[in-house]
Amino acid sequence: MQQSLFFCLFLFLITMVLLSFILYTLSLFLFSISVEDELQIERLYAYECGYNSFSDARDTFDVKFYLVAVLFLIFDLEIALFFPMSICLESLNAVSCSIIFFFIFVLVIGFIYEWKKGGLDW
Repeated sequence: MQQSLFFCLFLFLITMVLLSFILYTLSLFLFSISVEDELQIERLYAYECGYNSFSDARDTFDVKFYLVAVLFLIFDLEIALFFPMSICLESLNAVSCSIIFFFIFVLVIGFIYEWKKGGLDW
């Protein structure tokens, strides 16, 4: 039983590696870009939001970018974890419910912090 499980995992690993290699080599041959084509070369230029880059990529970012990332994580975690919590809410005991409410409290504190820092002001 255990050997068949390891054999299946080994087959899955081999299939994954082979499929990755095949897709990578196919993409090199099918979608290779000729250097002579100027339109293709221009498509390779780096841009920011449709514009040509105007500064070095190693410059510091505004704190607002980090606040938006924190905001995304807060809402993403809330939504991703509220669905399973709502499905099994009837079968949970008091300790589990208190852990869930503590999690929601921590997320609300992060949301309030984001609000006070001006992450929601555009």
